[in-house]
Amino acid sequence: MNANMPALITEEELDRLEEFLFSDAVSDEALDLIGAHGFLCALNISPEPVAESEWLEQLFDGEPEWANAEEKTEILALLRKLYQTIGNDLYNDQEILLPCELSLEPEDDEELTELTIWAQSFMEGVFLKEEQWFGADEETVAGLLLPIMVASDLFEDEEIRDISQDRALREEMCVQIPEVLIDLYLHFHAPEK
Repeated sequence: MNANMPALITEEELDRLEEFLFSDAVSDEALDLIGAHGFLCALNISPEPVAESEWLEQLFDGEPEWANAEEKTEILALLRKLYQTIGNDLYNDQEILLPCELSLEPEDDEELTELTIWAQSFMEGVFLKEEQWFGADEETVAGLLLPIMVASDLFEDEEIRDISQDRALREEMCVQIPEVLIDLYLHFHAPEK
């Protein structure tokens, strides 16, 4: 293995992170694993870096009640590893595997689909540096973000409402999200000369 390759997060580590994010140690408003994934995708794509202390505060909605210093070290290391894994995929032009179905069709008792939770958390990451995201080329960025904006169910724009009401179009857009992430990343980090 290449010594410069970042260590990628394993299934076991994701399970451990998910368990912690579901525990009573974190605020009810903290992001779950699906939300954390969406949020960290946005941070990796962001045209301007977000300080780790700022994004941790947002992700956890404050400071978790750590059992001890070891747990804090372990969980923060896992979050950094997830962040780096997503960044590595984007940098290498690999499609990101979302931790949820690419569909807005709710399961039996779901209030929000997992994809909506992912997309809302992604948009939280965008809002941290909203001016930088939309500043230079608002039209292109808004166009690229459209599938995520539709999935997030946060926007009242007529265009987004129309898409949301067209089931086939909505589902078609959801399937494009992994591709859109790469396009957004390239837009900000590999602009055409």
